[in-house]
Amino acid sequence: MIQVTTLQRLCRAAACLALLALSLGASAPAAKLSVTDAAGRTVEVPDQVKKILVTCYGGVTNQLVVLGAEDRIVGQPSMKQFPQLLKMRPDLAAIPDAGSFDNINIEEIVKLDPDLVFAGIISKKGNTKIEELGLPLVTMFIGKARIEVMKEEFLRTGLLLGREDKAKALVAYWDQKLDLIRERVKTIPQDKRLRVYYADADILHTEGGAWWTQDLLTFAGAVNVAESIGQARETTMEKLLEWDPEVIVVSRTMGDADKVHNILNNPQLRDIKAVRAGRVHEFPIGAFWWNRPSPEAPLGFLWLTKTLYPDLMADMDMKEETTYFFKTFFDYELSDTEYEAFIHGPKS
Repeated sequence: MIQVTTLQRLCRAAACLALLALSLGASAPAAKLSVTDAAGRTVEVPDQVKKILVTCYGGVTNQLVVLGAEDRIVGQPSMKQFPQLLKMRPDLAAIPDAGSFDNINIEEIVKLDPDLVFAGIISKKGNTKIEELGLPLVTMFIGKARIEVMKEEFLRTGLLLGREDKAKALVAYWDQKLDLIRERVKTIPQDKRLRVYYADADILHTEGGAWWTQDLLTFAGAVNVAESIGQARETTMEKLLEWDPEVIVVSRTMGDADKVHNILNNPQLRDIKAVRAGRVHEFPIGAFWWNRPSPEAPLGFLWLTKTLYPDLMADMDMKEETTYFFKTFFDYELSDTEYEAFIHGPKS
């Protein structure tokens, strides 16, 4: 008969306790963070996010790059529209595209198996399909953003990714540059502020007061002539002629490749003050569009203010400021040639 010693009993008890601990550990739920997203929903996400899917543009990929988390992206829309971003982070070009907004590929998303999805606030159908897979989804403001909510978004994204220090540094930069602009333009009487029209895909594609452009123009000391159309993004030639803006600013995001030339030479527009004065300007593109919400947006605010009121911003060296931003937030040494391409477009 085999005797069970006290030592053997203790060893068996220890083994049982170890097995119990392993069992409890395996069944315990993973730690989660709870955040309020752009749509005002409370979303629980893993506190360790290792795989991220992006299903919107809106500068979200740029946020992840600035926050030092681009190596976690497992899926995103193509970044071919942003050659500077791909030049700085070439690995982004090889990331799979699982679709964007409401046009998403569910099979590809399942295969990518992300820990977290960043999606646009406007893509309700696509977002619902993703959530039906049981994936945590955080909506982002994209084009529906305003200045203050963009800063909140940076801080929230930094929290989710464990990059709070980088997010706080970005928000501090925004505050510093926007405060500078605020101090300069407050000296302009309301009746002396330039009346500006924004053109996007074509001359009649604009943005009313419900969109990002309203903040951009107002903050730069201008009056958005299309403010009254609210959530609309289209107007008519008759309305544009009636508004008779003093300055036209155009996006390089899409559509006509030579918008400024074509606006200045459009016989229908020849009597508009901006055209008569030759005050038609194209927004720059850096790693992202400077006229849309993204980490780079303060450069767009600075450029627009200097373009509208050069005397007020005479001491602002845009090349120096842009070079500083790219070194600080992208850890990239920007060349003079690259900066000139931002401002004037790439040489053909």
